[in-house]
Amino acid sequence: MGLSDSPFPPIADYAFLSDCHTGALVAPDGSVDWLCAPAFDSPSVFGNLLDRGAGSFRFGPYGITQPTARTYVPGTNVLTTTWHTPGGWVVVHDALTMGPRHGPDTVTPHTRPPVDDDADHLLVRVVECVDGAVEVELVCEPAFDYGRHPAVWTLQGEHGGVADASAAGQELRLGTSLLLGVEGSAVRGRHVLERGERAWCALSWAEGLELPTGLEDAVARIEATVQFWRRWLGRARIPDHELRHPLERSALTIKGLTYMPTGATVAALTTSLPETPGGERNWDYRYTWMRDATFTLQALHYLNLDWEADEFIQFVADLEPNEDGSLQIMYGIDGRRDLTESTRDDLTGYEGARPVRIGNGAFDQRQNDVYGAVLDSIHLHTHRSKHLSRRLWPLVEHQAECALAVWRKPDQGIWEARGEAQHYVSSKLMCWVALDRAARLAGIRDDEEREARWSTAAEEVRADILAHGVSEAGVLRQHYGTDALDASTLLAALFGFLPGTDPVLRATVDAIESDLTEHGFVLRYRTEETDDGLTGREGTFLICSFWLVSALAHVGEMRRARNLMDRLVRIQSPLGLYAEEYDTERARHLGNFPQAFSHLALIQAAGRLVLAERIEELGI
Repeated sequence: MGLSDSPFPPIADYAFLSDCHTGALVAPDGSVDWLCAPAFDSPSVFGNLLDRGAGSFRFGPYGITQPTARTYVPGTNVLTTTWHTPGGWVVVHDALTMGPRHGPDTVTPHTRPPVDDDADHLLVRVVECVDGAVEVELVCEPAFDYGRHPAVWTLQGEHGGVADASAAGQELRLGTSLLLGVEGSAVRGRHVLERGERAWCALSWAEGLELPTGLEDAVARIEATVQFWRRWLGRARIPDHELRHPLERSALTIKGLTYMPTGATVAALTTSLPETPGGERNWDYRYTWMRDATFTLQALHYLNLDWEADEFIQFVADLEPNEDGSLQIMYGIDGRRDLTESTRDDLTGYEGARPVRIGNGAFDQRQNDVYGAVLDSIHLHTHRSKHLSRRLWPLVEHQAECALAVWRKPDQGIWEARGEAQHYVSSKLMCWVALDRAARLAGIRDDEEREARWSTAAEEVRADILAHGVSEAGVLRQHYGTDALDASTLLAALFGFLPGTDPVLRATVDAIESDLTEHGFVLRYRTEETDDGLTGREGTFLICSFWLVSALAHVGEMRRARNLMDRLVRIQSPLGLYAEEYDTERARHLGNFPQAFSHLALIQAAGRLVLAERIEELGI
């Protein structure tokens, strides 16, 4: 199916809204095609992203589907869409709104202390006619539980501007200044706005289904949300550099993918957006991966967002470990362990990509890189805060001992291959990270016995990698049984496993740049050389391309690093967002969207470039 024939908008054309409890994707035509309520990992109430009959919510000019312009209000996750119609011009503002925190000041094992702001649990939309006269329409058609249950609507009150939708034990309330009518599982409204007139609507899933009291309240809630995001971004340290805008948008995206009650960050907003068009490489990313922890901490600390970093590390500290003290590779945003995977065969999938998966079966895989991610995170946090919390030390001990016990064993690797377990180099490299960082943390505690034991073990891991994980060409292998390349070996540069002058590292960086790329962008690996248990090819991985930028900077190849960064910035979505992958043949984003990993790697790469440029300026 060609792009022009597809009823699905390109993935990169969606706008992302967030209230730090859940998120929404808004298509160019003004339709909300994805929203899970009340939380990121709840069943969808609008699921048109995965099936054109699984629920949507449009508010915009009647009969016009192509906007003139779409942009975020600067410094926010509030969307502004401008429309030119035959009758005039209208502007629509969309927000998942934030307001003052309500409720008791309580702390539970998976709830951080409350802050000043919290989600309203409202999607608020305001349209203003700025010239001429324009007919606007509202069409709201939820489909609960991933499209399984169409809404049953009940009009409320005497004026026809409030309606309740219910099904599958869930209830929503829609309020608007338009008159509403019920048509099957949808409510509809139309109204002609003259210049200077405004209309509003809001969808509530809040306790008590609270709605704005009217237009002025709706406008005030959007303005309060603008101020929330701007106050938050104002705390960040963004360098005065040409990469300022991508850094700001990435920071806002990472915050938007963070679940405020626990501090956990989801890997992406969505499930089952395909890595391969029409293929089976479709995964549910609405969970928190432990390997993301270190990249999250690096990004947050670089941006001076220490509060968020502390929230995340406390979430990690609260997690229930396995029997051996290790952590799972991923958890739910509330800390739950069971993420059992199922498929929804009744959904078509995005552009026919099936199966549609709910849950993620990789949650109980052996992935030995997890220990390094957790311990590097704790080390980063300790270095930044100048304090090693007593409640974190048992976690350090357990992860270090687990790394010590498993580093010689095969695993499924960083890419969660569903083929045979292998001795992946990146997994062993992250075991080295685990033991190296644990030794440093033991040194902070003056625990000389553990410091010596873990440091000795780290050097043993390093020696094993260099003995068995380097090909005859002097390049780091994907795993011990192959000479295939793998972009995850770039972690040797990112985590300081090898210095920038090391010939093995330089050869690895050069080989990946020349032999593991398509049109200059980096693949994870070549699917024809890797037993990942799946069929089909995949696009280039954006995180791997950003890793290559960081690695090139690490080995002193600044011109090549800058050139690749420039190309990566040019392919961002129209609103500055990144999916998981980029299809170089058709110049489109693929995979779940927006992808935290991509934005985290952008922040890291940008930080390395900015630092290197400042050092050059100083002549150091």
